[in-house]
Amino acid sequence: MIVTMKAGASREQIDQVIALIEECGYKAHPIFGSNLTVLAAVGDERGKSGVFERLGSQPGVGKVEYILPPYKLVCREISPGLEREPTVVKIRVRHKERVTERAIGDGRLSVIAGPCSVESLEQVMTCAREAKKYGATFLRGGAFKPRTSPYSFQGLAEDGLKILAEAREEYGLGVVTELMDIHNLDLVSKYTDIIQIGARNMQNFMLLRNLGDTDRPILLKRGMSSTIDELLMSAEYVVSCGNPNVILCERGIRTFETAYRNTLDLNAVPTLRAATHLPIIVDPSHGTGRWELVKPMSMAAVAAGADGLIIEIHPEPAKAFSDGQQSLKPKKFGELMDAVAAVASCVGKPPCWKD
Repeated sequence: MIVTMKAGASREQIDQVIALIEECGYKAHPIFGSNLTVLAAVGDERGKSGVFERLGSQPGVGKVEYILPPYKLVCREISPGLEREPTVVKIRVRHKERVTERAIGDGRLSVIAGPCSVESLEQVMTCAREAKKYGATFLRGGAFKPRTSPYSFQGLAEDGLKILAEAREEYGLGVVTELMDIHNLDLVSKYTDIIQIGARNMQNFMLLRNLGDTDRPILLKRGMSSTIDELLMSAEYVVSCGNPNVILCERGIRTFETAYRNTLDLNAVPTLRAATHLPIIVDPSHGTGRWELVKPMSMAAVAAGADGLIIEIHPEPAKAFSDGQQSLKPKKFGELMDAVAAVASCVGKPPCWKD
């Protein structure tokens, strides 16, 4: 941290701040100027919550700033001029008594596709078949559904998880589904390959802490009103508790615009790329809420540098239990896959389904 003293701060005040810096486990490096004194506090900030506020409240202190971001483990920069290698999240998919390895963040474009909600075996099997046909490597589907209204469809719970697992067994697609409650962690882990944490739970810190104990990769969605720093701090919770396999997901933020469900913040992709070594995917289905916008925004997301996409598809969107208005029919999904493959090849991120 850098502590800038106010103009005219007394030597006694400066010495008191230096003493506090060292009391908190940092090494103080004072720089005395003609008008201002700057104190560099060097050391590991993990486990030292409250120091920033304590220093800022000391007499004579003008400003306290971090040299590096507070998210130490997910930050791309280790120290000035030194960066971590990009994280490749490897996913072990169990299929027909074999385990195959997939990856997100390895320089290729990956696509997750499937229905918003698991409604029936026939519906999920159709989605899985079509998703695989056009090149998706992961199947998404909600067995537990967080809904604004308590009267809306809430999901099939374990029955839905069993349907997803059956589709994986048939088509070999890795399963991605949402965890809403820590009490269901073991149950969801039993059936899934990637655990999704939805926008509403992005800052459920007790849930995030417990994800450090699972060997399943975590797909962490940005909260609808959350900043980039808040998303990265949420990822830091998971990584600091022992699970380094986190995939970040931009899914649109809430703004004043009413022409679409959310504003898909594609500024987030290069911004996150500069800030973190974690892989980044984009959800244009929730990000727009309109099926006709999903294809162009998918192309834009790939052009912006996304490592993958998560797309909602449904054989009959008009009959979907949830989010039918943003779901693509299988044929439209095929057109999307052709379009994003062309963009991906142009930006040096070859689609994994074209290997």
